[in-house]
Amino acid sequence: MAASIPGAIDELVELFARLPGIGRRSARRLVFHLLAASPEYGAALGEAIGALRLRVHHCSICGNFTEGDPCGICADPRRDERVLCVVTSVPDLLALERTGAFRGRYHVLGGLLAPLDGVGPEDLHVEALVARLASAGLEELILATPPSVEGEATASYVADVARASVKSITRIASGVPHGGELELSDPVTLGRALEGRRSMS
Repeated sequence: MAASIPGAIDELVELFARLPGIGRRSARRLVFHLLAASPEYGAALGEAIGALRLRVHHCSICGNFTEGDPCGICADPRRDERVLCVVTSVPDLLALERTGAFRGRYHVLGGLLAPLDGVGPEDLHVEALVARLASAGLEELILATPPSVEGEATASYVADVARASVKSITRIASGVPHGGELELSDPVTLGRALEGRRSMS
């Protein structure tokens, strides 16, 4: 006879299993870990999750997640206002920030164009981008959407919208990852690596 699982455990397992990258087995492990942890830890975790949506919101300028408004990046006077990087999501913004290679500003679209899924320009933060492009002093717009069909379509659309307002529109390069083997790379990746080659002189 199968052991009966308390409803509270099963309910939390179901909620954890909805998280990206978490299957039912991992969700079950998390729940049993919480049951084994101190009551204080469980209470603190529950409180932090409950406060998350109350404390964190989108920056009114770029769309980044922040507790204040504007976010730390938009409020930083050391950032270059002449360069704006368009990204799909906040995790993409954070990934670029981790490189330490970009010191301009960002604009988060909040998704990619996907007509078959019913996602059009009106579902993205394109109007807010157009308003930012109208401000004086912007010299370069960097399109940092992923190298997928949707990412390329979104980059092309944004480029068309921005062409009259910005001096230079660039696209991030894509190619062979650091430490990668050429023979294991797909043709599209290798083709982009060749197209994005740079001088060694």
